[in-house]
Amino acid sequence: MAQNIDWSNLGFGYIKTDKRYVSTYKDGAWDAGTLTGDDMISMSECACVLQYAQTCFEGLKAYRTEDGRIVCFRPDLNASRLADSASYLEMPVFPQDRFVEAVRQVVAANADFVPPYGSGATLYLRPFMFGINPVIGVKPASEFQFRIFCTPVGPYFKGGAKPITIRVSDFDRAAPHGTGHIKAGLNYAMSLHAIVDAHNQGYAENMYLDPATRTYVEETGGANFIFITKDGTLVTPKSSSILPSITRRSLMVVAEKYLGMKVEERPVKLSELKDFAECGLCGTAAVISPVGKVVDHGTDICFPSGMEKMGPWTQKLYDTLTGIQMGRIEAPEGWIVEI
Repeated sequence: MAQNIDWSNLGFGYIKTDKRYVSTYKDGAWDAGTLTGDDMISMSECACVLQYAQTCFEGLKAYRTEDGRIVCFRPDLNASRLADSASYLEMPVFPQDRFVEAVRQVVAANADFVPPYGSGATLYLRPFMFGINPVIGVKPASEFQFRIFCTPVGPYFKGGAKPITIRVSDFDRAAPHGTGHIKAGLNYAMSLHAIVDAHNQGYAENMYLDPATRTYVEETGGANFIFITKDGTLVTPKSSSILPSITRRSLMVVAEKYLGMKVEERPVKLSELKDFAECGLCGTAAVISPVGKVVDHGTDICFPSGMEKMGPWTQKLYDTLTGIQMGRIEAPEGWIVEI
């Protein structure tokens, strides 16, 4: 079946693949876990996930390298971030070594669905966990499922990454002491109205500010910000309610170790935006989406890198990180896991 996929015209959508991984937590322990061909989940109408949104997830990719190997990028960081999310949502932690092993199993079992090198497409993996037993009083579930499915996806941007226009949002993505730092499903449910509203107004994304003072830049609904100063320093916002993006943390290492850039992780004021040379959003799906313009309630903040293409430093960061992921550039120790 996989051979019939038109790799060059894949969108970012769900295609059912052969196998997915399932493990169940019951009576205080995770079972051995298994691969299954069944993509349906059966649960009570009163399952905790349906009533109280007790769920978290991860996203990572498998790639085919130039020499034909299949690899994953830093799955250990996804394992530890899922553990943090689960703990905060009163869910049992799925053991991190088992997480990485489950990723290996799912990719190996669906190897036919890993797109060919050079197609721009990748195999996207979605590990997730949720409370499955009936809960009607507000409390954590006592039984959980951990699952990983995968689906081949096309490049996030068809025809290259054109700089986007985003707006400063009037909505908050997270509460000051809320769940902004974990990958909870409820964070994304909260962002749906804001993103639909942004799209209706002609913007590609929202720039969320810190919920306490609304003067500092935080992130967008699904990506962290990176800024480049006029002297080539990479600046990324620091806040306790930003999701710790694996792509952003990797770009910081790439900037310093591969490109010799100065790197700063610090609070970034909205009033500073006009002083930056380049801006981008970073995440698993797109790696980096260049931002050409931020609209702050009628005021246009235009980055010198323009609306035609990525800025020079953003392009170097993008090329280096994707080169590492695709096996063209030597990776730091432990970043690439071969399947």
